[in-house]
Amino acid sequence: MTACASSTPVDVRKLAPHDRYPVASAAFHLLDAGESMELVHDQDLKAVKRQFESRLPGKFSWTGVEQGPAVWRAAITRMKSGHGNGGCCGGCGGA
Repeated sequence: MTACASSTPVDVRKLAPHDRYPVASAAFHLLDAGESMELVHDQDLKAVKRQFESRLPGKFSWTGVEQGPAVWRAAITRMKSGHGNGGCCGGCGGA
């Protein structure tokens, strides 16, 4: 299966605040380069995004999908590593 179009939902709505990033991070680390997950919450995802930015700089892309008021969703994609993320080695569009 190619990872290009995959999106795994990760719903953190019922988790305690201190568990949201660890669960999202664990799910993110299971992704292969180019794979995506969809983070779902009933509050703004700013705090989780800041944690991704500080702990995983340059390793993900974040796209807001839905911004409330009842549900917030973001698509988080694991970036390809090596060779400046040029896509030459595996993943979507790779050789």
